[in-house]
Amino acid sequence: MNRRLAESTSPYLRAHAGNPVDWYPWGEEAFAAARERDVPVVVSIGYSTCHWCHVMARESFEDAATAADLAAGFVAIKVDREEHPEVDGAYMAAAGAFTQSLGWPLTVFTTPEGRPFYAGTYFPPQPRDGLPAFRQVLAAVREAWTERRDQIDGTADAVVSALAEVREAPAAASALPTVEALAAAARALADREDREFGGFGSDPNAPKFPVATALRFLQAPAVRDAAPDAAASAGRALDAMASSPLRDAVEGGFFRYATRRDWSVPHYERMLTDNAQLLDVALDAGDDGTARGVASFLLEVLQRPGGGFGAAQDSESWIDGARSEGGYYLRDAASRRELDPPAVDAKVVTGWNGLAIGALSRAGVRLGEEAWIHAARRAADAVLATNSAGDGHLVRTSLDGTASSASAVLADYGQLADGLLALAVATGDVAYAERARALVDACFDPAGAPTLPGGGDPVLAAQGVGAPDAASDGDEPSGPAALAGAATSLWLVGAGERFRDRAERLVALRADAALAQPLAYGALLRVAALLAVPPRQVVVVTADGGDALTTAARRLPADVLAIVTPSQAAAFAEAGFELFAAKELRGGASTAYDCRAFACRLPVTDPAELTA
Repeated sequence: MNRRLAESTSPYLRAHAGNPVDWYPWGEEAFAAARERDVPVVVSIGYSTCHWCHVMARESFEDAATAADLAAGFVAIKVDREEHPEVDGAYMAAAGAFTQSLGWPLTVFTTPEGRPFYAGTYFPPQPRDGLPAFRQVLAAVREAWTERRDQIDGTADAVVSALAEVREAPAAASALPTVEALAAAARALADREDREFGGFGSDPNAPKFPVATALRFLQAPAVRDAAPDAAASAGRALDAMASSPLRDAVEGGFFRYATRRDWSVPHYERMLTDNAQLLDVALDAGDDGTARGVASFLLEVLQRPGGGFGAAQDSESWIDGARSEGGYYLRDAASRRELDPPAVDAKVVTGWNGLAIGALSRAGVRLGEEAWIHAARRAADAVLATNSAGDGHLVRTSLDGTASSASAVLADYGQLADGLLALAVATGDVAYAERARALVDACFDPAGAPTLPGGGDPVLAAQGVGAPDAASDGDEPSGPAALAGAATSLWLVGAGERFRDRAERLVALRADAALAQPLAYGALLRVAALLAVPPRQVVVVTADGGDALTTAARRLPADVLAIVTPSQAAAFAEAGFELFAAKELRGGASTAYDCRAFACRLPVTDPAELTA
């Protein structure tokens, strides 16, 4: 048993602790060992619900001969990409110099100084489909290291220089996108709609993803008003996915992606990131049934006993003594009760929990589901207690109450802050809003430029192998988009104009790229859309929250919907959230304040007046 991995806070690394490979976790110790032996490093990057990562582990990393080859000529590092997204981003960018087929498992060969000189993804145990065997690759790299070191050093220098050039290139600020520009981007996105099966992309040979960030952009009020035909493609995509095999009809969650254009033959892992965002998509679309199914999956399957949400549920399980890819999900509810479900990666990722906290809080308010808000509060309390370092900075992940040593990235700060603010509005507990404000403030220097609290990964920084700024979205909002979204949310509840200024700066730096590639920048474009038109904010002050006025308010299309008691409104106002100032009961009755860009209409107590 490899004690280095067995004691990790990553279930993915723990799963490899029994391999014959002498794995190191990510850190300086591994590179020091490589320098002492003067051997190259092989960095294997994956995650616990990755099917092909499992396959390569069984075929190669559990093989004694392969382990012997690795021990003889390399230092081997195993990385959980979800725990170390900076490492994954840097080496994925480097891998682009060697292969166009990017994905996981990612296999990168570096010098003892961490400079990449060759990369690939999955390698089979025997040559197949044009791919060399993994042991052949190891032999070739070892031979090159011994016989052609100058060539390797030259390649590594070129890759690192190219990464630095991209990373350090100054971004030219543009103007904040206009409504007209956003509408044009939405129409360009809708032009890529698969009119037969919904969603984006119609290549029958390409996988099809939900792309929740793009759907959220199309659902923004500014887009719905300026480009209604384009905005409607989001609803069609959701309808198609919800009625297809991509959605688990038994447990309600969505799978990662479909391998066919018609959303059939899913890749059966179920991710927290996808489902948290698709809960928001369903809520905005008014699809209460789909929203309830997703929320049920989050609470029943992914939420851990400690309160936080696990990262994902695996695609593989054991049925009748054999390993099955997706077999569990093809069974009905009764049959599933006779089976062990696929494993859940119990790792609590800070930012991903922020996405779930926010989505459940918003959905809980809109649909009157206090249990969802309670679940969001449990998750928030768990993350704030465990995923915070002693210096007040966040860490990336935790497992069973033990924090990882991996620092949080910018997306963690933005996503958690936005989720905490939604929870504050849902519960009336201003402490969550104050923590959200502190997290966002920590991400800007005195000049107003974004900065990562505590700095980036120290090993990458020492090696000079940093990842380029990941402004575009992957399966979640990028760091800049998440931070801009959190700053916008703070501005919307009256935390101050400085938060709008920060959001505008983040958007303007990437506006041209976002407008040109809307599918890749949906989260940033949604923020731009929120900033482009006057917001609608509704505050209901009520004694009990169960009256007709509150019920009417829940369905209003508002950017902020807060249902608070008089004392809660006063606490928010005292803490500097000006939207809540002077919000009180009128005549002892529940009172609604309907505001446009912070200018409120006369308060009303009649539900009919509120909805008129």
